[in-house]
Amino acid sequence: MDAAQQEATARARELQRSWYGEPLGALFRRLIDDLGLNQARLAAVLGLSAPMLSQLMSGQRAKIGNPAVVQRVQALQELSGQVADGSVSAGEATNRMEEIKKSQGGSVLTATSQTTHTGGAPTVRRVVREIQSLLRSVAAAGDIIDAADSLAPTHPELAEFLKVYGAGRTADAVAHYEGHQS
Repeated sequence: MDAAQQEATARARELQRSWYGEPLGALFRRLIDDLGLNQARLAAVLGLSAPMLSQLMSGQRAKIGNPAVVQRVQALQELSGQVADGSVSAGEATNRMEEIKKSQGGSVLTATSQTTHTGGAPTVRRVVREIQSLLRSVAAAGDIIDAADSLAPTHPELAEFLKVYGAGRTADAVAHYEGHQS
């Protein structure tokens, strides 16, 4: 990738951050992780082609042009949070994703709080989700647990951090985060 392409990608990601609260690559990877999807399935639920999803994730394209797709993204963000906090089971999530896939936009959801927090201080949940997303982008949960187990005898606090944020539930990570703020 040459300098002009890198600059265009960086600009697209900044636009995505201003429009959607974060770059779409991070947002989509979190949805994939939290909802147990692959890219093809996420694209199908959103109503995008797989190449379009890839272009949005990589920053080759900045904007989701279809408002119904934006609403489906918002619906999946809400569902992802419900799965993470345990209020929705995996089976219920699968059924709800089918409903989201069929929705045409309009009355599905109003804007979620995640997309309106672009200004001001980030919420604890958002900070935790960013930490989780970063850890999960560099290693699979099983590898993180293996690394944590290796560290546990000599660095138990670091091992706990890896397990809670790298392989644990968002609600547990939020509790951990809040417990370490003082």
